[in-house]
Amino acid sequence: MTLRLKQGAAATRVLGIGSTQPDRVVTNDDLSKIMDTNDQWIRDRVGIIERRFADKDELLVDMAVKAGTSALADAGVQPSEVDTVIVPNCTMPSPIPNAAAQVADRLGIKRAGAFDLNAACAGFCYALGVASDLIRAGSSGKVLVIGAEKLTDWVDPVDRANAIIFADGAGAAVVGPAEEPGIGPVAWGSAGDLVDTIYTRDHRYLTQEGQSVFRWATTQIAPIALKALELAGLQPSDVDVLVPHQANLRIVDAIAKKLRVNGAREDMVVADDIKYSGNTSSASIPMALDHMRAKGSVKAGDIVLAIGFGAGLSYAGQAFICP
Repeated sequence: MTLRLKQGAAATRVLGIGSTQPDRVVTNDDLSKIMDTNDQWIRDRVGIIERRFADKDELLVDMAVKAGTSALADAGVQPSEVDTVIVPNCTMPSPIPNAAAQVADRLGIKRAGAFDLNAACAGFCYALGVASDLIRAGSSGKVLVIGAEKLTDWVDPVDRANAIIFADGAGAAVVGPAEEPGIGPVAWGSAGDLVDTIYTRDHRYLTQEGQSVFRWATTQIAPIALKALELAGLQPSDVDVLVPHQANLRIVDAIAKKLRVNGAREDMVVADDIKYSGNTSSASIPMALDHMRAKGSVKAGDIVLAIGFGAGLSYAGQAFICP
């Protein structure tokens, strides 16, 4: 007996994006009132000017629903058309139940395949790669990917090394079939020997060895970005928009500089959403792109190079066409 396989789409593309952030704005001056820090110290080290913190009763799932609603509207896709929901995150209050099934139900996406994906700050790029492959394999028709994080639940509020960096929010993308490729192959991997550089202390507080992570990211991530371009058959000069995970503005600048040394254009737009959003882990890439598009600095049809990296250590990236 021969098993039968489904026929998937020839290619995939991002159909729409959306994002949401909490209303509460927290400035560097606000943080200086509760810990030994100041505005200039924070700007010099990580580039953040302000970030958004969710209220206690605003849950990760709540933000994921808002971002998913926005992305579906942008894509012109009805919930009934979506059959799979993936929620990359690393900050649910408990591992069970997952976020995805709750989000799918609240969005009116019934009987969907629904799962969370934990690759920390690389989560969105991991999930985008999985979504694209599910559609091409015939396992899914349209997939909603929502990177959502409530990092303030997992950060010691007076830890000056980490509380200044992390924030809350959600960013989403709808992925669907296409006749021509709109999402390139994912370039991904991990460095499990460096697992102790980002971890949860006492199973309660997120902690990272900042200098170790900085050295790793500024030396190892640009080659992964170049690999993603190679897999997609693109040159660095083809990239219109670079959206690295918004971990640290100095890391973002270092990645952009290395790509330009390898042929990227001087007019390549580089995401700097961390200035006003902080580090939102798996939400940072779709949120940054959504904000850039709203400001008019990127447009439909632009070639986007996304690259995520974080705890694990995990990394992933791909090129795709901006919806």
